[in-house]
Amino acid sequence: MPPRHLLLALAVVAVWGTNFVVIRAALDVLPPLAFAACRFALAFLPALIVPRPKVRWRSLAAYGLLIGAGQFGLLFLAMDGWISPGLASLVVQSQVFFTIGLAIVLSGERVRSYQLGALVLASAGILTILVHNDRAATPLGIALTIAAAISWAGGNQVARASGTTDMLGFVIWSSAFAVPPLVAAALLVEGAAPIAAAVQRAGPGVWAAVVWQAVGNTLFGYAAWGWLLARHPAATITPSAMLVPVFGMGTSALLLGEPLPGWKLLAAALVLGGLALNLLWPRVSGYPWRRGAAG
Repeated sequence: MPPRHLLLALAVVAVWGTNFVVIRAALDVLPPLAFAACRFALAFLPALIVPRPKVRWRSLAAYGLLIGAGQFGLLFLAMDGWISPGLASLVVQSQVFFTIGLAIVLSGERVRSYQLGALVLASAGILTILVHNDRAATPLGIALTIAAAISWAGGNQVARASGTTDMLGFVIWSSAFAVPPLVAAALLVEGAAPIAAAVQRAGPGVWAAVVWQAVGNTLFGYAAWGWLLARHPAATITPSAMLVPVFGMGTSALLLGEPLPGWKLLAAALVLGGLALNLLWPRVSGYPWRRGAAG
């Protein structure tokens, strides 16, 4: 892979990883569901110039509901005081194993022994976090983040079944279906008056975080990742996604002062070890790789 392509891959995972700190900063002002609704409303705006991908409307709707209301709605709720940004970036990577599980159930794929080993390692890491739960990661925060990971896995299956090769257009147009349930949930759970007050208090930094969610994390991330996957084998690109929680935990420690005690580093080593085994074992053992989307 040319050095500039490697730098692009690193830029994407850096954006995805450091994004957890951006989320945490915006949540100091905006309620989580209203914040998620703003993100996806802005992500849909490029539909004015980006044509709709040639997929069924129900695929766009299902993806928007799973990724918007499911993954990010639940993740933002979890990060609103229930789990730290660093640990959220780590736990949400369990989506890899839920994606595998859904593929086994829905597509009849056969589970491999290395996948079971990877799942055991990652589960041990999440159990370590649960055992040491404190203000950094409460049981509710872990549960909401795992639910977000399950929704992400479901979105992966919808995107795969749609057969789309235009992931950027797919993400943009599906965002339209994320906004209504997020707005309805925000009004029901958070209330119109608190949301209006939060919007009035929000300064340029908060709105910059919303723009970064839509433009940096969603549009740039998916466009660049899809561009790389179109030019290189998944075995070359996908392992770099393991750096997302590294960036997430690192920037949270650096910018927010999130402590990194031994148990947290152990949990990270176990989860990342499971991800590494799942992603790299096919490469060294000869199992076939398939192209897929991340993010």
